[in-house]
Amino acid sequence: MIKMIVFIVAYLVLAPLIGGLLAGLDRKVSARMQRRAGPPVLQPFYDVFKLFEKEPLTVTKVQDFYVFIFLLFVIVSGAIFFGGGDLLLVIFTLTLASAFLIIAAYSSNSPYAEVGAERELLQMMAYEPMVLLTAIGFYLYTGSFAVGDIVSGASMPLLPLIGIFLGFTFILTIKLRKSPFDLSMSHHAHQELVRGLTTEFSGRTLALIEISHWYENIFLLGFIFLFFANGTVWGYIIGVVACILIYFFEVLIDNSFARMKWQFAFKSAWLVALILGVVNIFVLYIII
Repeated sequence: MIKMIVFIVAYLVLAPLIGGLLAGLDRKVSARMQRRAGPPVLQPFYDVFKLFEKEPLTVTKVQDFYVFIFLLFVIVSGAIFFGGGDLLLVIFTLTLASAFLIIAAYSSNSPYAEVGAERELLQMMAYEPMVLLTAIGFYLYTGSFAVGDIVSGASMPLLPLIGIFLGFTFILTIKLRKSPFDLSMSHHAHQELVRGLTTEFSGRTLALIEISHWYENIFLLGFIFLFFANGTVWGYIIGVVACILIYFFEVLIDNSFARMKWQFAFKSAWLVALILGVVNIFVLYIII
C-alpha cells in the first residue's frame, strides 16, 4: 500500500514536470531538424504560466467544467496505472476523459471546434481497438490485467508481444498528436489556420488542456515501459531508455510526414490492429 501511494504521488508531482520538459525538447529537436534555433526547453512552462495570467474568456461556463473533468480523469487514469491497478479500468477512464474533451469542444458551438471534435471521435475509433488488444495481450502473457503483476513478471514481454508492441507504437503517433495523424489539433502552430478542437479555449482553460497532455504523454509512455519490465532494476532502466527513444522516434515521424486524411488514419490503424495485434494474440494463444 505504501509503495502504491509513493508511485501515485510521484506521478502526480513529476508527470507534469517531465511532460513539460519532453514537450520543450520536442520543440527544440523539431527546430533543429528544420535548421532553426528553436525556443528554450522551458518554453512550454512559460507558455502555461502566461496562459494562467490571461483574463478568463469563455464562450460558455460549462466548457470550463468539462475541461476540468477531462484533466481530472486523465490524472485518475495515470494514478490507477502507476498505482498498479487494472489495465482495463485505466483504458476505460482515459477514454472517458477524451469524451469529456470532445463534449467541451461541442459545447462551444463553434463550427471549427465541432470539426475538431468530430475528428477527435474518428481518432478514438481508430486507436481504441489497438489499445484494447494491448491489454488483452498482456493478460494472455501474464494472466493478469493488473499493472503491478505485469511489471513484476519474471520475463520481459517484448518478444512474445512484439506485434502488439509495434501496433501500439503505431497508434501512439495518434495519441501523441503527431503528424501524419494530428487531425483534431496540432501542437505545431504553423499547421493550423484555426486551433481545431481547442479553437474556443483560452487562458486558464487552455493551460489545463496543455497540462493534461503532459500527464497523458507520461502515462502513455508507461505502456511502452510495460513491454520491457521484468521485475529487475535492469528491466526498469531498459524500459525508461526505451520510452525516451520511442518518444523521439515519434518526433522524427512528426517532422518527416505531412498531415494525411482521416480516412488513411482510420484504415491504417485498423489494419495494423488486425495484422499485428490480432495475429500476435492468436499466436500467443496457441503457444500458451
